[in-house]
Amino acid sequence: MAVLAQQTCIPCRGDMPPASAAEIAALAPQVPDWNIVKSNGEDRLERTYLFADFKSALAFSQRVGEAADRVGHHPAILTEWGKVTVTWWTHAIHGLHRNDFIMAARTDEIARAFS
Repeated sequence: MAVLAQQTCIPCRGDMPPASAAEIAALAPQVPDWNIVKSNGEDRLERTYLFADFKSALAFSQRVGEAADRVGHHPAILTEWGKVTVTWWTHAIHGLHRNDFIMAARTDEIARAFS
């Protein structure tokens, strides 16, 4: 299996099913620091990253936003002093899709550049 962060996000239409429990069980170990949370009845991937200051947190948020925009798949990003919480889910299907796991892995790669 290709490294998750190097896989391609596919356009997701509203008529596609969310990831199955079996698919989530296979993908979740590849992004072990992410939590599956439920919000508004939808499963979402969420992780909080810590930074030394606001400037670093803001720069990280910008890089995640740029990566998201390149593939047309956008997370919720909460930027605070020294902390950024990123939440991925697929709005069109009201839940998780393989794309969310791919982008979570890419977010982890971006974070490594700030370590």
